[in-house]
Amino acid sequence: MKRVLVVGGGGREHAIIRALLRSPQRPELLAAPGNAGIARDRIPCLDVGPEDVDGIVRAAADEQVDLVVVGPEAPLVGGVADALSDAGIAAFGPTAAAARIEGSKTYAKELMREVGVPTASYMVLRSGKEAEAQLPCASYPAVLKADVLAAGKGVIICENEAAARAAVETFFGERRFGETEVVLEEFLEGEELSLLALCDGERAVPMAPAQDYKRIFDGDEGPNTGGMGSYSPVPGIDREHARALALVAHQPVIDELRRRGTPYHGVLYAGLMMTANGPRVLEYNCRFGDPETQAILPRLRSDLLDLLERSTRPGGLEGVTIEWSPEWAVTIVLASRGYPESSSRGDLIRGLRSIDSIHTELLHAGTAERDGELVTAGGRVLNVTGIGATPGAARESAYAAADQIAFEGKQLRRDIAARAVERT
Repeated sequence: MKRVLVVGGGGREHAIIRALLRSPQRPELLAAPGNAGIARDRIPCLDVGPEDVDGIVRAAADEQVDLVVVGPEAPLVGGVADALSDAGIAAFGPTAAAARIEGSKTYAKELMREVGVPTASYMVLRSGKEAEAQLPCASYPAVLKADVLAAGKGVIICENEAAARAAVETFFGERRFGETEVVLEEFLEGEELSLLALCDGERAVPMAPAQDYKRIFDGDEGPNTGGMGSYSPVPGIDREHARALALVAHQPVIDELRRRGTPYHGVLYAGLMMTANGPRVLEYNCRFGDPETQAILPRLRSDLLDLLERSTRPGGLEGVTIEWSPEWAVTIVLASRGYPESSSRGDLIRGLRSIDSIHTELLHAGTAERDGELVTAGGRVLNVTGIGATPGAARESAYAAADQIAFEGKQLRRDIAARAVERT
């Protein structure tokens, strides 16, 4: 029996574990550090933080695991896949050199420009003084991005120069994201699309498309978050369209990184804007998206463990076709009071036992056990995924379950997948 260690403790990792539990190989699973929901699924949770690279390697060796699946981006950028490889342990996730595609927005933009991936025009601002000089020349709206990992919160859309100056103060004055350059980028209009692809160092095999919701409030208002919901599939994006998009957005990057001697293994997430002039890549992530994974993996019919193992081997995905359920999945994120600027911890969570699990999947993100009770322990607390034959049915199941759950200051958007319902 294969032993698999899943690194991370959010909703994405809970979704990965649930999908691995459905594998016909019936692997033994462990999590590091996991969360209260993962523990309630009777998965052993190790007291090792995801960014403790040495600790992850020791745990994987001590537990004699066959594969380590790395969920979050920070340990990948920090070199956990390299360290595991050096120890002779297979890891699903790119090396630190390949993970720079998420770790540095500037690096990603330069890579896209070099290989001809369509993206927004941009310039790099290296100081507050340089930014002050360039802002009067920019076109608005404009997008400012921190050139570091920022948990999905380092992007500020500025409607005018005054807003841009306030954003510059956030980046260079407050140093909210630490020492960082800032990418000033053209604002693109259209509809966003998340397309993840499994990569074996040579090819990119697209997964089912998804659409996520970054802003905290309905109607895409308020600040960016790590993601407030998602759905899959996406109207108008069938298997052939996804393949065509991967040839434009993913494969050129895979080819170039292989040429540079830093082949990309793992999942490559392309955040796309479908503009009137064609698709444009907004950003790359070096890991499964969150909360897209929570809507994508419940629809997976192929063996996830087999796909992950194949991705670790050069050429392992040759000839692979990923099979998907025709059902729809809609994921609602329940966030704590104060999110995304802060988060409330220790609030009692009620109503979980009343959820009908036949048409929904409940995933834990920021939860903990306290005196036998479940309490909030982070910004994004729970993910509720509804499954249905239509987007309307999946959406109805998701919101019905979400409304059964209560905790102080609960936040959720009410417009997740509304566009999908309108279009089908």
